[in-house]
Amino acid sequence: MTKKGKIGLLTGGGDCPGINAVIRAVVKKAILDYDLEVIGIEYGYEGVVHNRYRKLRYNDVSGIITLGGTILGTSNTANPYAYATKRGDRLEFEDLSQTAIANIKALELDCLVCVGGDGSLTIANRLSRDGVPIVGVPKTIDNDVRGTDVTFGFDSAVYVATEGIDRVHSTAQSHRRVMIVEVMGRTAGWIALYAGIAGGGDIILIPEIPYDVDLIVERITDRNRNGRRFSIMVVAEGAKPKNGDTVARRIVEGSPEPVRLGGVGFVLGSQIEKLTGMETRTVVLGHLQRGGTPTPFDRVLATRLGTAAVDMAMNGSYGKMVGIQGGSLVEVPLEDVARGPKNIPRDEPLLRAARSVGTCFGDRPVQSGHRF
Repeated sequence: MTKKGKIGLLTGGGDCPGINAVIRAVVKKAILDYDLEVIGIEYGYEGVVHNRYRKLRYNDVSGIITLGGTILGTSNTANPYAYATKRGDRLEFEDLSQTAIANIKALELDCLVCVGGDGSLTIANRLSRDGVPIVGVPKTIDNDVRGTDVTFGFDSAVYVATEGIDRVHSTAQSHRRVMIVEVMGRTAGWIALYAGIAGGGDIILIPEIPYDVDLIVERITDRNRNGRRFSIMVVAEGAKPKNGDTVARRIVEGSPEPVRLGGVGFVLGSQIEKLTGMETRTVVLGHLQRGGTPTPFDRVLATRLGTAAVDMAMNGSYGKMVGIQGGSLVEVPLEDVARGPKNIPRDEPLLRAARSVGTCFGDRPVQSGHRF
């Protein structure tokens, strides 16, 4: 009797809307089209280190397309190549990659599908180089995975952020305030850019363009002078001033990215209120952007990526990630993905479009045009 094929599936890094839609797509495609057994690795790479897994059946994934989070659980502090272990009061890092690889091999998987952001897919690339057959699926609200135009989770985060910006408009107008909405994104400004444009932000600050607080004050003052006695600012958590540093909310020991950004909105709020005399309030959306029901766009995208990942696994396209470029599915070498996050380029068309409608980015562009 022919041995039944088997694939593994794990979700690593931060959670985001759409992960369960990918799990559903992978499991249903694997069972219906290839009659495969699917093994779900629990809590990301922590599961491959500690050998935690369970079989995923067809009924296990029915009805989960609308759910946020991940039914498999996840971890963003479980890098097998630098696994954090607490011994007394001291945190030590161990290379447990050989343990993880041995556990994967013991499961006799034909392929391991890794769903994650740039950090998780960088680990996937190392496992791939060490002989594990892997296919990657890009997941993050930050949209900063190299090799794909868009990641699932991003559209949902932008939707939540835009709704938040919409809701502060009324109080900003009523009280003649400056309202600052701080959004996530780490070192990339994609959420701030998209939500800022969609929400009609007067000022958008992103990590890719260091800001000058004097130019921000100048824009707010100009708006007041012209009868617009309120301003909406959308600020990425990784935004920083010229010749300055980002604001860190906390340090998480043992994480591949220990510095957790956040708080720049409050710093700016104090500065702007002092320099303009206008009442300024800051709203931090935080993890609201990562939770809840995925948008229809993200459900469709997750389904496309998940089903394509199974085809890649069965076709032997290992060491690659499935991505979207120009609306089409593409296969991207994990080595390219591991080169670092995808930031907003200076020639990004959306930057030009935003400047064309008078949006300020805290800098003085070469061709500034009219100021309103």
